[in-house]
Amino acid sequence: MTDRAAVTAPSTSMQEMTTADAIVRTLISHGIETVFGLPGVQNDALYNAFFDHRDHIRVIHTRHEQGAGYMALGYALSTDRAGVYNVVPGPGFLNSTGALCTSYATNAKVLCLTGEIPSRFIGRGVGQLHEINDQLGVLRSLTKWSARIDSTAGAPSRTAEAIRQLNSGRPRPVGLECPWDVLATGGRVDRIPGPLPISPDPVDTEALAQAARILGRAENPMIFVGRGAMNVSEEVRQLAELLQAPVISYRTGRGVLDSRHYLSITNPSGHRLWPKVDVALALGSRMEIPQLNWGVDEDLTIVRIDADRAAHDRIAMPDLPITARTEDALPQLIPLVEKHNRRRPSLKTEMLALKKETDEKLAAALEPQAAYLRVIREELGDDGIFVEELTQVGYASRQVMPVYKPYTFISTGYQGTLGWGFPTALGVKVAHPDKPVLAIAGDGGFMFAVQELATAVQHGIGLVTLVFNDNAYGNVKRMQKEQYGNRVIASDLRNPDFVKLVESFGARGLRAHTPGEMGEAIREGFAEDGPTVVEIPVGEMPDADRFKRGPRVRGDGPG
Repeated sequence: MTDRAAVTAPSTSMQEMTTADAIVRTLISHGIETVFGLPGVQNDALYNAFFDHRDHIRVIHTRHEQGAGYMALGYALSTDRAGVYNVVPGPGFLNSTGALCTSYATNAKVLCLTGEIPSRFIGRGVGQLHEINDQLGVLRSLTKWSARIDSTAGAPSRTAEAIRQLNSGRPRPVGLECPWDVLATGGRVDRIPGPLPISPDPVDTEALAQAARILGRAENPMIFVGRGAMNVSEEVRQLAELLQAPVISYRTGRGVLDSRHYLSITNPSGHRLWPKVDVALALGSRMEIPQLNWGVDEDLTIVRIDADRAAHDRIAMPDLPITARTEDALPQLIPLVEKHNRRRPSLKTEMLALKKETDEKLAAALEPQAAYLRVIREELGDDGIFVEELTQVGYASRQVMPVYKPYTFISTGYQGTLGWGFPTALGVKVAHPDKPVLAIAGDGGFMFAVQELATAVQHGIGLVTLVFNDNAYGNVKRMQKEQYGNRVIASDLRNPDFVKLVESFGARGLRAHTPGEMGEAIREGFAEDGPTVVEIPVGEMPDADRFKRGPRVRGDGPG
């Protein structure tokens, strides 16, 4: 076995190897230590290379391709590093595309490495095993960049370019496909490259100066943060305190500013303040809800900093668009704001009163979700990671649950992918074996990927999952009852005994009937080395989603 230094350092001498070996060596040279995957005949050569390098790269093999994709997504969302997964072509690749489109929606650094039919048959429609029409075209439609590896010699550079693309500009998934025959072919490789240089676009300093003047003059500024601000948590705090500007996060931006900070608020509080806001600063955020729902008018100036130039006018062109990574822009913006800033009294008393009022209103309206979330927050501690789902406790968590640190609240964002939570959280736990990680699910969504319990047991993934069981697709059933005259169809569910089901996999199955019992079960699960699933029988819960938007309170919306 080659020693680690020789594998991870870029090689300079010509070597003979298979394409699969060249790919794996390049992944290792880029610091990739984990791959999620499901082997098959088209990828046999790749797994042979994984075996050869098993001391340097770990393979978490799953029971379904969607599990591989979601685990890579959880790994990426919780680390801001590359999450890599491998599947066979055709139906195997297509099984993973729910995870891939969620990766795209959440700006996640996910690399899809898929097999392909033999190169001489691509595009001919002859009926090869796992052949689909234009697989590379499908892959390109779900990623920011995709390519085919068509030779051994070109495999290292193409793999390195894929990872460079992951880390350049706006983070989004990328894809590589490699035909069956090419993957197994041997050839001469002149070098295994290390990470390629990344050159971010230079920040427009004149635009930043203009933004500083606008913000400095603002009487009632407000800041919106999305996932694009995850790496500037401290800078956001500094800027918010300079401007005494409330900071709103929803779903993917939660944790950028600690919820315990007096300027950290959620949508219901933001909606109350919106009519008086004169300058809104969007940091890595689409600002969708205020623009499309709360309304805008000529008295509002919008400044937006985003790494994606094409994203600025997707809803409406801001008054001042600045194309830059927040990591590059904010350190330059803060001293400029200090230069132009007006004298501002502290809003601490006012904001704490507003936060208290909002919290009490939501807690009263969203029981029992609020009670469950209070216990979850306490049991997770400051560093624990929470993975939400498309279930009533998940919807409530976006407004009710405090989030203390970046990368600790994992959400599907706008994609809203039912069934994603459990397998995604497994990837989160693989990335953070020493931190408590907790996933929630409804009974419907949990069954989408229940087979990955076998993966969790086999690989010793100590995730705690809470399954809130109302024996229905609860949100659908509510809409059928309330909006369609109680015409309930296809929303009631016949479920297994979840505790027995979990135990049959060799995992720990528990049941809790109250928030207090759930807290005890969580503590018991966190003490385990392997996976724990806690079933929580519940009835119909109040609608939490009604609090996320709010009615129009000013002007018109662009959409």
